[in-house]
Amino acid sequence: MRLFYDRPAERWFEALPIGNGRLGGMVFGGAGTELIRLSESTAWSGAPSQHDVNPDAARSLPVIRRLLFEGEHAEAQRLAAERLTGRPTSFGTNLPLPRLRLDFAASSFAHYRRELDLDTGIATVDFDQDQVHFVRETFASHPHGVIATRLAANRPGSVGFTATLDDTVLPGTVASSADGLAFSGRAVETLHSDGSQGVAVEIRVRFVLEGGTLLAGDGSVTVTGADAVVVYVAAGTDWAGSPPLAFPAVPFAAVRAAHVEDHQRLMRRVSLDLGAPVDLPTDVRRERLARGERDDDLIALYFQYGRYLTIAGSRHDSPLPLALQGIWNDGFASSMGWSNDFHLDINTQQNYWAAESTDLSECHTPLFRFLTRLAEAGRGTAREMYGADGWVAHTVTNAWGYTAPGRGIGWGLNVTGGAWLALQLWEHYEYQPDTSFLREQAYPVLRSAALFLLDYLTPHPSTGLLVAGPSESPENSYLAADGTPCSIAMGTTADRVFAEAILRICGRAAAILDVDGELRARCDAARERLPGFRIGRHGQLQEWLDDVEEADPAHRHTSHLCAVFPERQISPRRTPSLAAAAAVTLERRQAAPGWEQTEWAEANFAAFHARLLDGDKALSHITRLIADASEANLLSYSAGGIAGAEQNIYSFDGNAGGTGAIAEMLLQSDGEEIELLPALPSAWRSGSVRGLRARGGFTVDLTWHDGDLREARISADRPARTRLRYRDTVTGITVTPGEAFRVT
Repeated sequence: MRLFYDRPAERWFEALPIGNGRLGGMVFGGAGTELIRLSESTAWSGAPSQHDVNPDAARSLPVIRRLLFEGEHAEAQRLAAERLTGRPTSFGTNLPLPRLRLDFAASSFAHYRRELDLDTGIATVDFDQDQVHFVRETFASHPHGVIATRLAANRPGSVGFTATLDDTVLPGTVASSADGLAFSGRAVETLHSDGSQGVAVEIRVRFVLEGGTLLAGDGSVTVTGADAVVVYVAAGTDWAGSPPLAFPAVPFAAVRAAHVEDHQRLMRRVSLDLGAPVDLPTDVRRERLARGERDDDLIALYFQYGRYLTIAGSRHDSPLPLALQGIWNDGFASSMGWSNDFHLDINTQQNYWAAESTDLSECHTPLFRFLTRLAEAGRGTAREMYGADGWVAHTVTNAWGYTAPGRGIGWGLNVTGGAWLALQLWEHYEYQPDTSFLREQAYPVLRSAALFLLDYLTPHPSTGLLVAGPSESPENSYLAADGTPCSIAMGTTADRVFAEAILRICGRAAAILDVDGELRARCDAARERLPGFRIGRHGQLQEWLDDVEEADPAHRHTSHLCAVFPERQISPRRTPSLAAAAAVTLERRQAAPGWEQTEWAEANFAAFHARLLDGDKALSHITRLIADASEANLLSYSAGGIAGAEQNIYSFDGNAGGTGAIAEMLLQSDGEEIELLPALPSAWRSGSVRGLRARGGFTVDLTWHDGDLREARISADRPARTRLRYRDTVTGITVTPGEAFRVT
């Protein structure tokens, strides 16, 4: 449960992350200079806009559809690029805040140790310097809304430093006073917005001294001769929903105790034991794993790290959900073409893969509020662009509710991005069956998504089957008959997967709530007219309606395989031939020269193989995720050279996605059946996991030995029945709250 190191961090990917669901920090732990890189989820440039849809879109749709149906793919592609792409005027991005810098008189040190305790959520640095032992503790308190650091020494009067807020991309000013520092500025930039629109940003730093003196300078403060110093950092913006800045009115010990209790209430729900701990620095362990040495306990640590980051980055009262970089902003995504925003073609969804299965459902809540706002904003886009009822969102969105297509063809026209994200609502309901949540939050969004699809789906002129389009299969392309690379198509498999899911779920939810009988009938009738899955010439699951060749066989996206995960429209037991075709797709992607290995793709492939019941292949991707797509501080990254990135860029999705995939290897559920150890790798001979969640409101503890189940304990939130599967044995069980069902 600890990441530890024997030297200070020299770069961002060595620093240790802390967060309270809104305010984040990267702690470097330097002996001569301490740096805490600050970030905040609502520090966004840009502004809302009502003019992002291309005005030529609606009247161009019939023409582009006709061209695609007639096989004129290149002309359809040209028109789509000209008339369907979005026109964001001030989209914006989340921007990094200034860093807090503490400079000390001396820089030499001995007996150094730096660690992040996942159990307490506290980053600690301790070392000896000039025969004095120094200790720093830093954490981001959710109860008190601040980052707190306490600097202490075992010799009185030994703590002293000069502090400032510096190194920022935000225009603003730093002022000092008798008790601290203050920054006032704005989150504005010119790459993703117009350079003038963005939130106001305020940072306050307060120093509480135990002995010693504080002297305010020009934008800095100097502390001398203190026994100990507590530093509080509060930050906020004028984005709607941001809390006012405030400092704790209680002693540091009380702030620390409240933080630990609050953090452990979530963190201690799940434990995982895959083997004996290895007493080596975490960066050394990761390097050993990259060389092919086994370290199962490092994988267990990575699993818990994903849970830790989910807790630190997304709380029930967080104003925004986890963005591309969670709440920790390295400044790279925001300064390139991506934007540090919300990607709806897997990344935002993957950010929450660890939420339900690892018992962090409260952390999912900000996404649901976000979806409600997004659905409201998406009504205008559905009506203006498609002449459709309901709501739609495409590939990217922002803090302001952007729902139009992206500005570029080849990636921007993912019409079911919003529908894909809305499936998170149903997932939460499956794990936490609560009809009030279903009625008040989930169903209105799901119903509106279904209404859009019912209007948007179009009969194929040859078969009468309902297909979506013009749309793109994120973010891939195919070769038209004349060899032209094209992305625009009718009837992509990904659109089929999410249309089927939304229509099915809307019907089921309406039945549970006993409402909308006519709409249920429409959903059922439309589902019957969706095209089936198809197997292509290579034995692969087709990504498009026609069996076309991929323009880039090594592409990182495999959106059509969402039929396997997170959906279960394809599975080894129910549809074995389609499951085999999905496996062929995975093999072909990895075997293609130049396969685009990214952090989220490794997590995605691990989840696919877990659903295909191949634990050894799932483990190989988890291992690659840690060894080849995560850094010294175990934060996952998208590799430089892929998708236009010039350097490795931190991305939250690999951490959460890896944790979710590991959970899927150990336990799977579909609301009717719970499967124990469905994809247990052969290398994990013995181990245990406690506290995993299963659909239906179940909690499961598992112990295995020599590759075989030793014991399972299943408890439930309410009286419930389910089927329990282990390998080929299936039995029905009844679980009563307070009385765990035990299987040996």
